[in-house]
Amino acid sequence: MRKKLYPALLLAFAVAVVAIVFFKKPAAPTLPAPKDRIGNLALGGEWVNTKASMEGLLAKLRSNPADQKSRLLLAEAYMQEGRVTGNHPYYDAAAMQLLQEVLKTDPENFEALCCQASLSLTQHHFSQGLALAEQAQAINPQSGYVYGLLTDANVELGRYDQAVKMADKMNQVRPDLTAYTRVSYLREIHGDLPGAIQAMDMAVKAGYNGLEQTEWSRVALGHLYEVSGQLDKAQGYYAQALAMRPNYAYALAGLARVAAAHKDYATAIKNLNLARATVKDYAFTDELVDVYRLNNQPAEAEKMARESVEMLADAAKQANDNEELGHYTDRELAYAYLKTNELDKALEHAKIEYARRPDNIDVNETLAWVYYKRGNFPDALKYMTVARRTNSQNPVLLCRAGLILTKTGKVAEGQALITKALETAPYLNPEVEAEGRKMLAAR
Repeated sequence: MRKKLYPALLLAFAVAVVAIVFFKKPAAPTLPAPKDRIGNLALGGEWVNTKASMEGLLAKLRSNPADQKSRLLLAEAYMQEGRVTGNHPYYDAAAMQLLQEVLKTDPENFEALCCQASLSLTQHHFSQGLALAEQAQAINPQSGYVYGLLTDANVELGRYDQAVKMADKMNQVRPDLTAYTRVSYLREIHGDLPGAIQAMDMAVKAGYNGLEQTEWSRVALGHLYEVSGQLDKAQGYYAQALAMRPNYAYALAGLARVAAAHKDYATAIKNLNLARATVKDYAFTDELVDVYRLNNQPAEAEKMARESVEMLADAAKQANDNEELGHYTDRELAYAYLKTNELDKALEHAKIEYARRPDNIDVNETLAWVYYKRGNFPDALKYMTVARRTNSQNPVLLCRAGLILTKTGKVAEGQALITKALETAPYLNPEVEAEGRKMLAAR
């Protein structure tokens, strides 16, 4: 009797297991929690308030998983936190998870589509960002925010006429800080630096002092003065941004560039290392390469150059492994590989980025410069011609164009551009400055 009972019990257990597997309600996705800020970013009341707000939204979602408004607000908070900390890999993925859950319930949720478009643009998935922004625009064509996204996407894809139209529309619907910054950038790349400065000044005045968006705009205003050759004004805006938002990494980096231009390399190195310790952004490491070289510290420069490559290559791998999320960094990688003298890899990544957006002027400049460094001057001229099609007056672009023109036999035109660049802002790129001066001396 006992022997017959065991098979029956086993059969009943197996049936119960199958029932649990097939009929169990799927568990709700785990809610991503905020990460504690580190270092100087954790100081002051902003992080206390930000963290409390995030945890409040998490508490609402735990008590009511169907609260899509709180889920959307949490996604937006995580996107901003990624911007503040530079921890995009974590916060962008967390925000994307939340947004996908909102859109699963409401596929035409305008705010969620806009946020998803913004995330795609942040990750340099520009075509995807444009498609999402256009989808959102169809739902709500009266939103200024969506026209900002359309402006950004079209700029990055090299569709500058359309970008101008979208920026104009944004300013008609909602003229504010975000609208003015976009006008500023479009004026800058079209060669109107005074107009760009005017629009960025309007952006700063439209914001609230101390907020990250306002101080980002103030730093951008400082950089426009830096590009224009007005270092004193640039330094003033960087210092003001740092006073309004203590430990702001991008203001520290701006002050570092000013210090380097004045050959105060110790201050530049200190400020860039402070920026690096505050926010995860490869740009600070990349800038350290140049400053260490100027300060005759080749070992440190090489260490930073290798670190830049590793940071960017890791991001590129993640992006290639994940079609939806992951930061494309191939353009930046091309420049990083030039600094480690790995010309084949530089060309490989410049071509990858060019395949994604062949009409973008910055991408064409990158490919032109890689070809120049490889000694392929005809191809360099081909891509530099496209890079200059908006009439940008950026001194680094002009100097590179001048070097390429000189190497292809257009000496007078090339030397005029090199001279103009070096007279305006020679400090912007030490390597290009050195090549420009060498070229002029040789003639």
